[in-house]
Amino acid sequence: MYQKRALVAGATGIVGLNVAEHLRDLGGWEITGLSRRPPIGASYMQTHAVDLLDREAALKTLATLRPTHVYFCTWTLGKNEDENIRLNGGMLRTLLDGIAAAGTVEHVAVVTGTKHYLGPFEDYGKVTPVTPFREDAPRLTKKNFYYELEDVVMDYAARHGYGWSVHRSHTIIGYAVGNLMNIGATLATFASICKATGRPFTFPGTPTAYHGINDITDARLLAKHIVWASTEPNARNEAFNATNGDVFRWDQLWKRIADYFGIEVGAYPGQYNSLTDRMQGLDPDWQALVRQHGLQPHALDRLASPWHTDLDLGRPMECLHSMAKSRALGFGEIQDTEKSFIDVFDRLRAERIIP
Repeated sequence: MYQKRALVAGATGIVGLNVAEHLRDLGGWEITGLSRRPPIGASYMQTHAVDLLDREAALKTLATLRPTHVYFCTWTLGKNEDENIRLNGGMLRTLLDGIAAAGTVEHVAVVTGTKHYLGPFEDYGKVTPVTPFREDAPRLTKKNFYYELEDVVMDYAARHGYGWSVHRSHTIIGYAVGNLMNIGATLATFASICKATGRPFTFPGTPTAYHGINDITDARLLAKHIVWASTEPNARNEAFNATNGDVFRWDQLWKRIADYFGIEVGAYPGQYNSLTDRMQGLDPDWQALVRQHGLQPHALDRLASPWHTDLDLGRPMECLHSMAKSRALGFGEIQDTEKSFIDVFDRLRAERIIP
């Protein structure tokens, strides 16, 4: 019997998959994954097809599990923030209710993000925050399902006697298919279509985003951060920012991405322009590439989420996160952001997802 038994909710997602792979690489963990669709090629973990929105069915499955460490790496998108609060808070409650009877849980980690500081989708970036973001900044007055997740995990942990941690990532770059917030696959498909069709590979965002300083979160580093906090006594019951630890400018990184795909950078128009608009109606071009190169037969809207990339690149302010709290408690991992993108593009090519 393993002494450390991980339960990863969202095991096929960009975060959950990397958490599971990191635990596999560490060794000594029994890994159980929950997802709506079973992962492919993940023989190193036990998997259960569970929809946490189906409370009755989920509770039946969860009652059979005895995890020591729980990683909540999933979310769902509602029509407004009230629904986001209800749906996502409900999923976390179902998960924690389902494992409560086992009495084996030592730690629950919950992944949130920069919307903690910038507001929910419907009001995103309409505040003027003080940067770099620090974990002790007061909450915004706006409704936010990230606040609901924090309140739920803190409440359950206090009542059941286990530890908790919250991980506020920035934009996540990593390998995943079908993820709602996948900037890596989004830019890879856009660049591939630009190369094939001669469309300009132009940065789709604000001048501040293009020329300013930014940071980002590699899903592999985030996985390390989550597991570290769940096993480090000094990190118990804390909320953390989780970013690569370096900074970059999009005008430089955009050129590097263009070089990778063998295309020229389009002239930046000097004002915000939308990637959603630029990618509108491009699925026929993408399907032509799929046929030409024998790629995996994914629809463009399964790989790319330009609407979320527009949120990331359309902000009127620089967004930087302080990692001082994590550093002071012993987390020293740093990830080169340029390499984060190149590694994702390499894997997407190796998996025959992009040409």
